[in-house]
Amino acid sequence: MSYLKWAEARNILVMRLDNIGDVIMTSPALRAIKDNLPDCRLTLMASPGGALAASLLPWIDEVFPWRVLWQDLGKLEFDPRREWELVTTLLNRAFDAVIIFTSFSQSPHPAGLLGMLAGIPLRLGESKEAGSVLTTEIAAAADEMHQVERNLRLVEFVGLQADDRSLTIQIPENAQHSAVIHLQKQGLGPTSPYLLWNPWTSCPSRNYDPDRFAAAAKQLAQLTGWPVVVTGVAKDRDRSEPLLAALGTYGINLIGATSLPEMAALVSAARLVLTNNTSTMHLADATRTPSVVLFAGTEYESQWRPRHGPSRLLRRPTLCSPCYAFTCPYNLECLEIPPEEVVAAGLELLHQSQGTTGDHP
Repeated sequence: MSYLKWAEARNILVMRLDNIGDVIMTSPALRAIKDNLPDCRLTLMASPGGALAASLLPWIDEVFPWRVLWQDLGKLEFDPRREWELVTTLLNRAFDAVIIFTSFSQSPHPAGLLGMLAGIPLRLGESKEAGSVLTTEIAAAADEMHQVERNLRLVEFVGLQADDRSLTIQIPENAQHSAVIHLQKQGLGPTSPYLLWNPWTSCPSRNYDPDRFAAAAKQLAQLTGWPVVVTGVAKDRDRSEPLLAALGTYGINLIGATSLPEMAALVSAARLVLTNNTSTMHLADATRTPSVVLFAGTEYESQWRPRHGPSRLLRRPTLCSPCYAFTCPYNLECLEIPPEEVVAAGLELLHQSQGTTGDHP
């Protein structure tokens, strides 16, 4: 291994092939790369969904969306022509290096093989297996390590120093402006206080009971006098109707109405965020917005939890945790939490932050 070769890299491909939150959690590592190699060009290869986060990461020069076969959930048919198209595309880009960011359960070797076939001379990844497709391979860290630290550990291994280890995003000015317009259309001024509630995740086993969540959100609205901005993706609209009905006049429906940067702007301006373990949790951490997170037992808290934004993680210990299951085979005992506990956690965070806000309960 030669640190000098990595220091000379100028055209760098970084891969994070999962979801929006996973890409956001690369922000400290991306910042470290740019801080140490300010003349380099960074291209992010991400899933189509994860690629949306690139607009919040100023260190990325270009984004390359692609759904890779080895992380597909059965939606792609095997098509050799498609795979060779990917190899050819990367080969033509003449990358000097590829950095493969993975979670504790993923192998870097499929991506490493792709990089080798594409003629990328420097290929960095963390692996539990011994392989020959990486030119720089780091032994796997403990499974419980936080994903941000896992990412940083990778770039630090090749001599890139990280001076800031916190999540950071940069919200475009036009997104901040359009978020304000969304709120104004609902009768809220640019500085009006509000709660933000994101009820859903893409993984059913991480979803706190929606009726209980709605009850908690309404109680907090009644106690603070603030409206509840409800966010989510377009496919959440139908199943959210009963929740919006439960909120009554306190609810502001922005489900499926915002882009990711606009969503980030709304999170940043909220007085309190209510969410499950999903990308909204990472946006709140990156913007230092107080958040109450209903954190299911599907994962270790130590791998994903907020580290710098004020937060309270709520869950019940269970013997089956961490299960990593998409759907719970039991009754989501890990999220057996009464709404009153959610409300108490929210009020505690609001009281702690009241010294920095003009309005508080």
